[in-house]
Amino acid sequence: MHEIMDDMITPHPTLLLVDDDELYCRILGNALSKRGFSVLTAHNVQQALEVVGEVPPKYAVIDLNMPGDSGLVLIEKIHKLDPESHIVVLTGYASVATAVEAIKLGATHYLAKPADADEVLKALGKSEGDTGIEVKQQPMSPKRLEWEHIQKVLTENGGNISETARQLGLHRRTLQRKLQKRPVNE
Repeated sequence: MHEIMDDMITPHPTLLLVDDDELYCRILGNALSKRGFSVLTAHNVQQALEVVGEVPPKYAVIDLNMPGDSGLVLIEKIHKLDPESHIVVLTGYASVATAVEAIKLGATHYLAKPADADEVLKALGKSEGDTGIEVKQQPMSPKRLEWEHIQKVLTENGGNISETARQLGLHRRTLQRKLQKRPVNE
């Protein structure tokens, strides 16, 4: 958090906000602008790459599940351009597998949607894990375990639904239906 406050002294650090939900993107973008960021917005990975060009943003807030390429692709590209960029991943489909993959690719924090500007600001200030975070003692439900396993296999296959369905022994359409459902929070 201290680093963000230091950046706020300099005129408007750049923040890239990428989310396919245009209304959410506009609202969050406005709130972050009011907090002193120069916000660049995009609604998919291709638009984000065009907006960024060869100059990576100091901060990025990236949705994982968008039409076209996954936000994981963008995380990797931004991190390669500037390993010091602070990247927060937002997703409506919080999954252990995708969180781990996002962190491996260079994200500094992971938030489930809907996250407000204060939560995003706090997450942007983190550069390492939090040992004080509460550990849940209750095991996951079978439905949640299934969701996590599907996400893990999908991530291992680079988002390829056909290959994931084959490996899981599911029909492709069945897998697509399962992916469209929100994960169980149990």
